[in-house]
Amino acid sequence: MAKTRKKEQHIAVFGESGSGKTVLLSSFFGATQEPSYAKDHQFRVVAEDVGQGHRLLQNYYRMRSSAQVPQATRFRAVPHRFSLSLKEPLEAKAKKAMPMDALSIVWHDYPGEWFEQDVSGAEEARRRIDTFRSLLVSDVALLLVDGQKLLDHAGQEERYLNTLFANFRNGLLSLKDDLLEDGKPLVQFPRIWMVALTKADLLPEMTVADFKALLVEKAAENLGELRETIGELVQGDDALAVGEDFLILSSAKFEAERIDVGQRIGLELLLPLASVLPFERHVRWAQTTEVPRKVAEQLLGKATAVGAPAIALTMLGTKVLRLPGPVGVVATILSTSLSKDAVTDAANLAGEKLRTVNAQALAKKQTLTAILTRFKMDLEQGERDGVLLRSRR
Repeated sequence: MAKTRKKEQHIAVFGESGSGKTVLLSSFFGATQEPSYAKDHQFRVVAEDVGQGHRLLQNYYRMRSSAQVPQATRFRAVPHRFSLSLKEPLEAKAKKAMPMDALSIVWHDYPGEWFEQDVSGAEEARRRIDTFRSLLVSDVALLLVDGQKLLDHAGQEERYLNTLFANFRNGLLSLKDDLLEDGKPLVQFPRIWMVALTKADLLPEMTVADFKALLVEKAAENLGELRETIGELVQGDDALAVGEDFLILSSAKFEAERIDVGQRIGLELLLPLASVLPFERHVRWAQTTEVPRKVAEQLLGKATAVGAPAIALTMLGTKVLRLPGPVGVVATILSTSLSKDAVTDAANLAGEKLRTVNAQALAKKQTLTAILTRFKMDLEQGERDGVLLRSRR
């Protein structure tokens, strides 16, 4: 059986208890199971663990039908794996023509209690460290700001925000000695730390630009200290963005006796953010910043079969070259001029050219190319809608 050339992307979600992590995950997955979602996309989102998928759907249906909010999980951190299953499987010829043939997303939810209070003993301390180590493979981390708490502190938002970012910082400092091997900063570590407003339905007038302005005005110093702390954990901290990207999220419209799960904000951007934003940013950093060689190789996935060149060639719909001989391995080595140009072109693909490539991919039934370019288009639309703000660095 041929080995699947799957690109697996990881996203880590950090938020205090009650900030809406469980509702967010349930609403995200539930929305992808609606018939309207399948009609509008070339893939289906499938929970690799059937039991996990059923529990998330149960949460979603109870919100939709009974206005019942799911119970928050406490001190539990179980990764959720989702595969993007193509509605029309690639033919054998199409598979051979591309350097990757599958995409999946792994969602890591870090318990908020571990940022807010001390662990209860040695066993819980071990679980906290193991949990954090498991999400080090993530490219994107979401730091959640609770919209309800912003409302509760209206006019004095700095009291909540400074406490929030200080808790994040102190939580990371408490893990530092256990995470670093011989005190050396890590090569593999989440490098895009996006600040996301949850429960945005409570603040309907707030755009992502307003959200950024509020954070800078009220909590710039504490956010800067958080960045310094994260920078101490990683090699090549020039390739690090903490509090440079912003997102508005709402899992549903919550009313007194009704939860309208059809009124969501920003959830459709989570797959694009997890899958194509890291590629764009990592390529830019590798090309424009002074980072250690090991960091550059990690950013571009040089040690993996489905690294930046494979993503780039797939995104452009370019047929790969194969080496002569019986092995026939895919020749997507970053040092070649072909893959260098492809990586740059794919990372910079935007605007009308992006839409043209997407339309051509749809016409030619190049499904993975259509998916990746659609994701890039979704990010552009999110910025136009005032929901997403990406760093230009």
